Parts: sequence; structure tokens; C-alpha cells
Amino acid sequence: MIAGPQPERPGWGSQSSWLRASTSSRNERGAAALPIKLSSDLGHVGYNAGMMVHTFAFRWKAGVSEDQKLRALAEIRGLQGQIPGLLETWVGVNVSPRSLGYELGGAMKFTNRSALDAYGAHPVHQKLLQWLMPLIDPIEVDFEA
Repeated sequence: MIAGPQPERPGWGSQSSWLRASTSSRNERGAAALPIKLSSDLGHVGYNAGMMVHTFAFRWKAGVSEDQKLRALAEIRGLQGQIPGLLETWVGVNVSPRSLGYELGGAMKFTNRSALDAYGAHPVHQKLLQWLMPLIDPIEVDFEA
């Protein structure tokens, strides 16, 4: 819930129209649809049309060892150079006091949507997921940048 006055979002109209749009419009899955500007409309401010950013955060399940946490960090970093279209990878321990229990977070930059989509099924990524998924409660956000 948004509390208090919010700053104007350039190009998105007033806070009240942004809030109305975000709470009244729904996408095909029923989630609130936020007003967006496609990166193709934002080239003049340095956006790279078509580039995708994949972000993630993990809550560790009970009983996960420090060795398993370190292995996850190392293997996620090790994806760099093995996944076509993966340009940059950042991963680390969350230091935010507003973490909501998410202890590890990261971001990956992909050349385009096709590269991001192919990453999901890539054998190296699938090998990581096989042992990692039982240990985590993950959240992901992917967006065009």
C-alpha cells in the first residue's frame, strides 16, 4: 500500500492517476497492471531497446547450511560465460533492513527477451535449479531496460 504523498513520475501523470491505473487495470493473470513506457520510447534517456534484466531474491528454507549458501553464490556467478546472451551478473547477500527475510539477491542483464527466455531452459541453469529450488523461497522480477 502506498502511504503518504508520492513524487511525480515523469511521463506517467499525477500520483493519483498512476495509483488509479495501477489498482484498477488488470493484466491477463489478474495482477494490477502498471502504466509503462517501453524502452523503445525511452532511447533518448539512455535505455537499451530490447535489453532485459532478470532480478531475483531468495529466502533460505530451514536447515540450509552456510556451505550450501556459498555454493549457490558461486554457481550463480559461474553462469556468466556459459549462458548465451547473458551480459552481466550480480549476486550477493542482502544487507537491506527492509529485506522481508530475503537473504540473497541478484540481477542479470540479457541481450534481449529471446536470450532471457532461453536461459530458463539452458542445461547449466537447470542443473543449478535441481539442487537449489528445494532450499529456497524465491521471487523474480524480469523487465525490459
